Order: sequence, then structure tokens, then C-alpha cells
Amino acid sequence: MTLLKLALRNLLGAGLRTALNVSVLSLTFVAIVATLGLLSGLDHQASRAMVDAEYGGGQYWHPGFDPQDTLTLSASHARVPEALGALVEAGRATAILAVQATLYPEGRVRPVVVRGIDPAQAVLGLPTRGLGAPEADEAIPALIGTRMAKSAGLGVGDTVTVQWRDAEGTLDARDLRVVEVMNTTVQGVDRGQVWVPLDRLRVMARMPGEATLVVLARGETSPPAAGGWVFRSPDVLLADVHALVQGKAIGSAFVHLLLVFLAMLALFDTQTLSVFRRRREIGTLVALGMTRERVMALFTLEGALHGVLAGVAALAWGGPLLAWFARKGWGLSAMADSYGFAVGDRIYPTYSPTLVLGTAAFLLLVTTVVSWLPARRIASLPPTEALRGRL
Repeated sequence: MTLLKLALRNLLGAGLRTALNVSVLSLTFVAIVATLGLLSGLDHQASRAMVDAEYGGGQYWHPGFDPQDTLTLSASHARVPEALGALVEAGRATAILAVQATLYPEGRVRPVVVRGIDPAQAVLGLPTRGLGAPEADEAIPALIGTRMAKSAGLGVGDTVTVQWRDAEGTLDARDLRVVEVMNTTVQGVDRGQVWVPLDRLRVMARMPGEATLVVLARGETSPPAAGGWVFRSPDVLLADVHALVQGKAIGSAFVHLLLVFLAMLALFDTQTLSVFRRRREIGTLVALGMTRERVMALFTLEGALHGVLAGVAALAWGGPLLAWFARKGWGLSAMADSYGFAVGDRIYPTYSPTLVLGTAAFLLLVTTVVSWLPARRIASLPPTEALRGRL
């Protein structure tokens, strides 16, 4: 405790040098937490939106289904396995049938994927209830997203012709009536997608009782599927999002290391100068009986206290700033939608205890090591030489 009091007194007595080092360290701490918190928020926000709107508790795919290749849709359909059908009947899963089609908005040709889904489903957070409204005419009710509506020039109440090829290879066409335009951040259920009632699409495509994939409700245990259907957990489906965020984190690590290097360079110079200027004091302490190890510990402790004071300073000025940042979010430009992240127009950072405490521990460890390096010279210092002011 005496050593701690002495180290703290020496540190506070340094005045401006201590203030500058603490300021640089606290700025580094807040910058690292803010950047990593932003990336963590991006990951959580995108994952939550995609699970809610598209992935649910996982998906069972038809063996031939490839979401990246629409040409496989013509062969990617079969009757729902009995085990999955029981979950669908119980409302613990929902079946989706996907059919490649062509839309003709205002005489233009636009390739789309028509997806059939049960209007009464509650597995995915899609506004499908409107698909079950009473029909005013022969047009099939359709649900589209804002991106699809903008690119096709469609709005609620508009009618558009869609053409598809059924299971027997016969071309057919019907009119669709847009009953709702949903605003979603998930492009996978919006761009190039048209949602219609599942039973209507099965009749249109001559695929009774068939589906392309089955989405489980969140928290549902995946049963063994018959017919070779392949289960994809949310972690597997979100692997690309996690990998992209981790890549961004690795890229930002270079900037973090640069900030840490500059802060540690300033602290190292301060400790080296402190050892040089206080050589008479060091000799006096050794001559009075303090061991060289305790003198080294004193200087190391002084350096480590820079990290502690920096943490207090960061909490004082950085805490309110980061809290405001988490509440207001980081605004994105209109071009951000083309990046493919399901985050909308703002990213809201998340700061976990692991992130904050881990960053604080890392900086404290580095400051301690950097403070110990100049103090090593004290171990070989004869007291008589130190009393003369020599190192």
C-alpha cells in the first residue's frame, strides 16, 4: 500500500506529463471501443433482421436448392417430408415454394422469383396477412418490398402480369395485384421477390403439397427430415455476414495498433525521462534500504497507473459519448443499401462487458510492460553512482 501511495503521489506530481499521457490513452481506449462496438452492432443488427424476416430458427432445403442460382428452382421442389409437415400444421414452421418467373411492369421485362407462403404464418416477421384478404377480382394478391416496388414502378393496388413455367414445362400467365408494399432492411425477401399465397402458387405451378424450403420457428428443435432435405442452421446461414464483419474488424485492427503504438511510445518516453531525471532519488531509495526490485516495481506501478487513470478518464468523458452514440446510431448514406447489409439507414453500436473489459485489460497490460522496460536499468544501478546522479 505504501508503494501504491508513493507511485500515485509521484504520478500526480508530474502534472502536465501525466495529463497528456492519460489523455492519449483514454482517447485510444474510447476509439477502440467505439469502432469495435460499431462493428458488433452491425453484426447483431443484421443478424437479428435476417433471422426475423428470412431465416427463422433455421431452414430445411430441398436437395437441389441453391439460393444463389435461380436456374435450380425448376428442379428444387418436392412434397414436404412428413416430419416437417407436422411442424407446419402445428404452426411451428412454414413452407415456402419458389418459382422462377417473369414480370411485365408497364411493358418491361423483369425476371423475378415468385415465392408462395401461408398468409396466416407467424414464423417469419413478414406482413403476409394481407395475402389472405378476400379477392376483389381474379388477380392474385401479391406482397412486394420497397426496393422491388421502386425498381418495377409498382404500388399498392397496381396490377401487373406475371409469366411462369409450371412443373410440366408449360408456360402460363396471370395478373397479380399488389396488396401491400413492405419496408424491410433484408434484401433477400425484397429485391427481385414477389410473395403470393402458397396454395395459389401450388395450383398455378401444378405442384400440389410441394415446397422448396421449410423455415422453422425460432427456438424450434430441428427434426430429422426425410427425402434428403438439408438443414441449415441460422449460424450457417449467417456465416457470410459474420465473416464480412470479422474481416472489417481485422482491417480496423491496423488503425487500433497504430493508436496503441503512439500512446505507448509517449508513455515509454515519459518513463525513460522519469528514470533519467530521478536518478538521485533512485540512489537515495536504494541507499535507505529499498531493494532494486521494489524500485523497479515503483516505476512500473507508476506507468501502470497511467492506464488506470486513463480508464477513469475514458469512463468520465467517453462513457456519455458512447451512450449517446449507441442511442442515436451511425447514419448511413443512401448508397449503403447496395452493400447488402440488413441494417437500414442507421447502425446502432453495442458495447458488451467483454468488449469494454477486454480492451481495458489489454491497454493496462501493454502500459505495464512498456513501463517496466525503462525500469529494468535500475536493477544494475550501484547506489553510489545513483547518488552522484549517474546512470
